Amino acid sequence: MPSFPILVLASGSPRRDQLLSAAGFTFEVVVPRVEEVGLPGEAPGVMATRLARQKAHEAAARVGPDRVVLGVDTVVAVGDRILGKPVDEDDATRMLLQLSGRTHTVYSGYAIVGFGDEQSGVDETRVTMRSINPDEAAAYSATGEPLDKAGAYAIQGGAIRFITSVAGSSSNVMGLPLEALVPLLALRGIAPRQPVDDTVGLIDP
Repeated sequence: MPSFPILVLASGSPRRDQLLSAAGFTFEVVVPRVEEVGLPGEAPGVMATRLARQKAHEAAARVGPDRVVLGVDTVVAVGDRILGKPVDEDDATRMLLQLSGRTHTVYSGYAIVGFGDEQSGVDETRVTMRSINPDEAAAYSATGEPLDKAGAYAIQGGAIRFITSVAGSSSNVMGLPLEALVPLLALRGIAPRQPVDDTVGLIDP
């Protein structure tokens, strides 16, 4: 392993890119060629971990053996019912109303691959939303913000007004469980190259 391993983020998510940068890491980005679909009867956490592993391995096969590749996949679920990315505004509104007045779970699976080794796991955060009326849900959907988000909302954006409590990592809800990943990356010799932004992932609903 080289003295300073090069980190690759296997993700096309601008938010993951922003979070990892704000946490002080230097890295390259490779968008993985993986279809984000679940298997019949697959549990949410299992799905998130499987997809994260697929993303990491697919990207690693393209960048070569001298990189450490981080793959992440985030899944929102009410019980075992997975809410993916909405197909349009109406679908986003429908998802938001399913989350209204309930507690749901956000799962971020992760995999770190490189130098013949792999570490993978899943982080879970419980998020509770207040009751949302149909007009509120439709208005938020019309902003376009929910359309590329699992579960049809961005905790760091306009949906913060719907959230009453977060139990667990809020950066996980944004798509990158930094609390779990930073120690694992350190074991690979990958540490922030600049001071960490202490505001990353800290949300007070």
